This record gives sequence, structure tokens and C-alpha cells, in this order.
Amino acid sequence: MNRNSVIKDPVPGDRAEWRRRSASSAHERLAFLNEASRRIGSTLDLAETGRELMDVTVPRFADTAAIMVQDRLVIDGEFPSRAADGSALVRRVAIGVAEESADDWTEAFPVGEVMVYPATLPHAQCMATSKTIMYPELDEETARLIGASLDREVVTKLLSGGSFLAVPLRARGRVLGCAVFTRRPGGQAFEEQDVAVAEELAARTAVCVDNARLYTRERRTALTLQSSLLPADLHQPLGMDIATRYLPASDLMGVGGDWFDVIPLPGCRAALVVGDVMGHGTRAAATMGQLRTAARTLASLDLPPDELLFRLSRMSQDLDPTQIATCVYAVYDPVTRACAIARAGHMPPVLIHDDGATEIIDLPACLPLGIGNEPMEMREMILPAGSVLALYTDGLVESRARDIDEGITALRRLLSIQRGDLEEMCDVTISSQRPGDERDDIALLLARVHELAPDETAFCALPADPRFVGHSRRFVRATLNAWGLGGVVDTTELIVSELVTNALKHGWPPIELRLLRGRGRTLVCEVSDGSPTPPAVRAPTSEDDTGRGLQLIKRLTYRWGTRPTPVGKIVWVELRLP
Repeated sequence: MNRNSVIKDPVPGDRAEWRRRSASSAHERLAFLNEASRRIGSTLDLAETGRELMDVTVPRFADTAAIMVQDRLVIDGEFPSRAADGSALVRRVAIGVAEESADDWTEAFPVGEVMVYPATLPHAQCMATSKTIMYPELDEETARLIGASLDREVVTKLLSGGSFLAVPLRARGRVLGCAVFTRRPGGQAFEEQDVAVAEELAARTAVCVDNARLYTRERRTALTLQSSLLPADLHQPLGMDIATRYLPASDLMGVGGDWFDVIPLPGCRAALVVGDVMGHGTRAAATMGQLRTAARTLASLDLPPDELLFRLSRMSQDLDPTQIATCVYAVYDPVTRACAIARAGHMPPVLIHDDGATEIIDLPACLPLGIGNEPMEMREMILPAGSVLALYTDGLVESRARDIDEGITALRRLLSIQRGDLEEMCDVTISSQRPGDERDDIALLLARVHELAPDETAFCALPADPRFVGHSRRFVRATLNAWGLGGVVDTTELIVSELVTNALKHGWPPIELRLLRGRGRTLVCEVSDGSPTPPAVRAPTSEDDTGRGLQLIKRLTYRWGTRPTPVGKIVWVELRLP
């Protein structure tokens, strides 16, 4: 490799003229670099930074230019280990070509191409040594090697005889890639002073490329964190249609402390959750993830909303004490359309009726999570068919330009005129209510209530008489055959027979059998009675005549359990449908 530079000493009579030309040339270079510093790095986008360098240098400094960045930096933002053979795996992120030869060059050097440069090529040597490689005139053999590495004969033709300059992109002590500049054959060849200009351009570009790399890596990390903390596949409960939106406070970070969740509960019920951790960024998101996991864990205990929020508040006291959080938690039963709601310092839910009228669900706000040990309060209500329940965070209704009451009034007015598709309602609501600058995280959950279809639920009240066990079996057979589920009739008959027998033997009236055909190909059988005592699974011996019913249910069902009711308990089982 040559870095030849020939500067002839002017004769004494021309010394003043030579100094004048040198000063003029230095002034032009300085003006060129100042312009480049203003135009390069206007964004945190790697490709755009590359295009900006191309716009500055072509054709003013070179006839063609290109930027190659190590491929792993583009993929995951991490520096690769150096190859043992000295080769370099790079991706071409930008190319600039003078108009008269644009077509040939863009076809020979496409943007986005990933290539391996062998150690013998100037590109790899430039990156390995972190030094500029200059050919005042690129020899045909080197041009042929470059063309062979790309498997394109046209590359040899384009590069042979031209002036070639490969400059490392070095930032913060690491080599990110290289910039290549060429001048066509017969034109002015690169000189030593051009090397200084190219290295200054490359240094400024490298810092911008590294900033773009760091930003992309941080954003990818934030988005990965967000996707892992928010539900990826939202549960769609029976008797409800759900639509959600999440909008972070910062487009750059992409993650915050707001969350939503829809948690399936026994009996095809569902818990709707919206929470808000004060603050932004990964710290708030980490706390949010802990609270969301804790809420899901507590929901598995099938607690009423007020008890769940009380326990969640106690648990949050062991987390970061500087992080204040609020939450609203609702449990919905699709059969009765009953909804129990409690909130801990959160925004009040809004109910949109089918005729467009809206109301704020009046329930005590209580203290935020982690503050105090006061018990929470709960409200129970029946949601009208066709109504929409809106749960949201304060970022949707509060901004510097308006207070919360004004924001809630605007939200109610906006929701009252929308009675179409829930996804469209979310989009319109977010776009209309979203503040401009200095916004907070926003989470929105809309749930539309509808009545169950005849093939989704069936009831059968049973007198406290053992003779009606047979009646329950006939009811199951008739119902499942009508629903087109004849394949599970025998199994379901056996399970229901055991549940009803246990209710008649160990419980007391009222006794009721309920069948639910849930979404996701599941069948739920519930038997309720007036006794609060849950059934106990035991291991019978060979001499016992009873005690095998629950063992049989465990073997035949996907899962089963029990939950308390105001008048007793419900024993439920869930079967997977074929």
C-alpha cells in the first residue's frame, strides 16, 4: 500500500504566489469542513448520517463515496470479535455517486449489501490497522481483488486506474467501519492534504454513526423490555371485546411505567387492569413489570378487587420506595354482566352507554399503591349490554394546558360520539387527547360488553335430592349435543355427575349447574352450592369406598378449582375441546 505525497518546493521567485495559493486552499478546506460539521449528524439514524456524508463529499471532494459499517453493529449494536484471518464483515449503509456514472456504480455497489472483505484488501487493512490507505492510482491487480471479493467483474472496470482512499471510521477508541472515496481515472488524484480532509470527515461521521448505534441499541433494548412487560397476546374474554393502546412519554425511549392487562379468571370471568408507575424510562418500566407480575399472581388467588389492591399495595412497599404507582382493577362476570371495581389513587373509569351517554363510575380513589395501610373500597355494578368500559392513565387527560377535570370532560365528550369499532375508537381517542410536548405515558383499555349467545351458556337449578343427579346428566347430554359438542358428552357427564353428587352430599341448597362455552375452545362446568367449605382432595386406600371423585376429575380435566361466593362456593372444571 502506498501513501505517496509529492510536494514540489517552489522556486524563490514563485514563493509568495505559492504561499498565497496554499493559504487560499487551507481556507477552502476549513470552510468545507465547517459546512460538513453542520450537515452531518442531524439525526440519530445511521443510514441518514451516511447519506449526509455522501451529499457533502460528492462531487465536491470525490466522484464516488461509500460507508461500510461492521455488520454486527447494524444488527445488534455490539462490536464483533476480530476474525482470525483478518477479514472484515461489513454492511454498505450509504453510497454517493456523481450523476454521469450513477447507474453503473449503484448497481455494482448496492446499499444494504453485506460482504466479507479479505485481509488483503485495503478496506480490511484500513479497519485492522486503523490507518488510512491511499492509492493515488489504484492498480489493476488490487481492483481485480476487490471485484473478486464482490463477485462482480464490473467493479474491476470501475475502480481500475482511479484514485482510491479508504479511511477508518474510528470513534471512542473503536473502529466502526470505513469510508471509501474514489476519483475517476484522468482526474486529479488524491494527495496528502486530501487525506487530512478525509480523516477529519471520517472522524466527525464516526462519532455520529456511533451515536446512532448507541441510540439504536438503547431503543431496541427499551422496546424489548416493553414487549416483555406488556402482554403480547391480549386475552379476549367471553362476553367482552377488548382494544388497548400504549403510548410512551418519549418516542426516543419507547417505554415507561404505564401498563394494562386482561387476566383470565375461573368461570370465563376476566380481570381488567390498568396501572401507572410515576416516572419514565427503564426504571419506571422495571417497577411496572414487578407490579404487573404481582397483580397476575394475586389474581390467580381469585381475590375481590379491593382485597387484591390492598395486598398489591403491601407488596409494593418492598419495592423502590421512590416509585409511586396507581392502579384500577375490575373483575367481570360475562354471565351476569356483574363488574366489581376498585382503584388505588387511579383515574376514575368511564362508562359509555349504548346511546352515547357517559358517566364516571363513582368509587373511592383510595391511596396510591405502597402508601399507608388503609383498606381499599370496592363497587359492584351491572354493566349494560352494548356499553363500553374505559380504563386509562392520567397521561390521557392531564397536561400543562389543562387540569385533570377538564381532560376527563374532554375524554367523555370524545367517547360519547364514538360507537363504532373499538380499535378505531382507541386511535381517535389517543390522537385527539394526546398532548404535544412534555406528555406523560398513556395507557388506554376499552372493553365493550355484549350478551352471551344461546350456545355460550346454559343453567340448570337442582333440588337437594339425589334423584336429580340423573337429571343433571341428561341436561348435559342435551345441551352439548345442541352445541355440536357430542365428542365430549361422555366425559362431561361423568364429571358433572361427580360434582353434583358431592354438592348434594357435602353442601346445601341452592345448588345450580352451569355450562359455559368459553373462547379458545374450552368448556367450563360449574356446580354451586350454599356451603362455604371447599372440597378436599385426599388419597383413598384400597379399603375406602369413597374419596375418588376429585382424583377422577383431576385426571379427566384440563384444570379445576373452587372459589367462594356470597352465599357459598362454586366448584369449577375446565375441559379442552377438540
